[in-house]
Amino acid sequence: MSTLIIRRAKPEDFAAIWPIFHAVVASGETYAYDPATPYEAAQTLWLGGPGVQTWVALSGEEVVGTYRVGPNQPGLGDHVANAAYMVAPAARGQGIGRALVEHSFERARAQGFRSMVFNLVVATNHGAIALWQSVGFRIVGTLHGAYRHARLGLVDAHIMQRSLLDLGGSE
Repeated sequence: MSTLIIRRAKPEDFAAIWPIFHAVVASGETYAYDPATPYEAAQTLWLGGPGVQTWVALSGEEVVGTYRVGPNQPGLGDHVANAAYMVAPAARGQGIGRALVEHSFERARAQGFRSMVFNLVVATNHGAIALWQSVGFRIVGTLHGAYRHARLGLVDAHIMQRSLLDLGGSE
């Protein structure tokens, strides 16, 4: 893999993000988005929303990963970030997910977020859970049977959280 560059996504990047989004969501194993989400709806979901920033990871000219970060809740909860990450199936296992999450911490902190929460981490997604825990997330709750897994039926989902205050900078 060539050097990984992470930069802010442009609207025209969605054409390269789409195959990643579609592959991840269509599996029905890790995201709550409808596996049949069409292109236009996916584009709105991934690139849109107040306060949302979307980023892409490039290996050479190829988009190999993406993430979005924004407020988990509006108003009095808008100091807590939520983020979502996707890596191209052919690029997994190369440290791209870790690079994206570490980059997102800095971007979230720069946006003024004080912590980050993942609302629905599928309990059978062991690779993601291990990654999130290795970068400081902890499971703060488990929702029993909260995810309709495409192959396994109802499975648990975790709520995971970490502070962003240990990243340095001003409080």
